[in-house]
Amino acid sequence: MRKILFGVFITLVVLFSFKYCDEKKEKATQLQQSSELILEQINNVGKLVVTEGHFSEVFNYKNSKEILSDYFTSEKKALVVVNADVTIAYDLNKIEFRVDEQAKTLHVLRLPEAEVKISPDFEYYDVQADFLNPFEAKDYNNIKAIVKASLHKKIEASNLKQNAKNRLVSELAKFYILTNSLGWTLQYHDTSLNSMDDLQQLNP
Repeated sequence: MRKILFGVFITLVVLFSFKYCDEKKEKATQLQQSSELILEQINNVGKLVVTEGHFSEVFNYKNSKEILSDYFTSEKKALVVVNADVTIAYDLNKIEFRVDEQAKTLHVLRLPEAEVKISPDFEYYDVQADFLNPFEAKDYNNIKAIVKASLHKKIEASNLKQNAKNRLVSELAKFYILTNSLGWTLQYHDTSLNSMDDLQQLNP
């Protein structure tokens, strides 16, 4: 009788051991699959998030040059019409992140900075200059520098950057939805993002 009971006990121990190992292996497999799914999702959204805008500006350029001290002044001027296409982008390939499988946490360490690209088209009208004070390459460079500085101010005063940030948040929302559905946590720096409202508060 003792031998039978001992045999049953050994059999139960072996069965529970196998079951424990299978459950542990299954959990490890699920964890690895979750990690691979998260990494795949990050790679899929690794693209530019772009906001586009268009600005127009009319600019009067004047430059005076004194000839023979104060006896004579030579002036040159031009009317410049500028049409500029502006794009603001986030390169999501530059997101720095870390996957913590043990804690089931996706850490977003750094978000890319907004990339502002201005593509201006210059049209020159009513260009007036003379032999003593001609239009030169430096004049065109000065005009471009002044106009670009003015456009940067207009971009800052517009809603283009906010629109670009909203597009970035919409991409990060995919991370939040995925991690949340898998029972993971999404963190930016040391802050857990537990809702869409938390995403909206991000300051890239």
